[in-house]
Amino acid sequence: AEEQCVQQPELPQDEIELKTVQGVVTSFFCDYGLINKSIFFSSDVVTGNVPLTVGQQVTAVVEDNKTSHGLKAIRVDAMPYHFGGAVSSDPETRVVLGYVTSIRKSIIYINKNFHFPVDIVSEGFVPYEGDCLEIEYSIQPDTSNVKAHSVKPVNCKHVDQVCVTSVCGRNGVIDGVIFFTLDSLKFPFGYIPQKYDIVNVVIVESMQPCCIWRAISITPVQRSRSGFCDGRGVVWPSDPQKQSI
Repeated sequence: AEEQCVQQPELPQDEIELKTVQGVVTSFFCDYGLINKSIFFSSDVVTGNVPLTVGQQVTAVVEDNKTSHGLKAIRVDAMPYHFGGAVSSDPETRVVLGYVTSIRKSIIYINKNFHFPVDIVSEGFVPYEGDCLEIEYSIQPDTSNVKAHSVKPVNCKHVDQVCVTSVCGRNGVIDGVIFFTLDSLKFPFGYIPQKYDIVNVVIVESMQPCCIWRAISITPVQRSRSGFCDGRGVVWPSDPQKQSI
């Protein structure tokens, strides 16, 4: 649907009809989604600082392409939440999943159209571009103002006895699939990860080049001067006279 909307050549105005519809977000994939299963929209046409979720009621201005029979929203407004015909005095708390698209000073941007201050992030966690986060938020009654209440990683787990497989400047890769950067990492004072080190790590789901995980904490188990990893977390010295320390 996205390709069709992007590649469709410009048509005479009488072949495109504009209409306003009310509907429900039936799918959402970070930067784009569908309303009522048939109306395509991109995140940049969503008005206000409102993160959309599946099930969200919206009002949309839609282009109806009579040639391709495609429907594309050019403006999407989230509708206030109503209960029994009246707006609740207490804002409803909802949860949205998204990824960090940028961090500017003390503001974190999610899915390009939603942002929040870094000081509400779970204690001890430092977000990085690409991290997948779960944000609990509410929309103030009769407005489209969004207030984020808490932010935490979507997935977080411990992995033990894995090998640092590459290091380049301040960045590196562990076990071939876990990205790390010294710019956003907890590690013991005086320790710098080196290739072939065996480490324990805490990782979060994150969209990085060639990796789907990012290490947020590294604890060295065995530090190696030289050698290679055999894929089982074991370092074999390249010189029998040299032993790992």
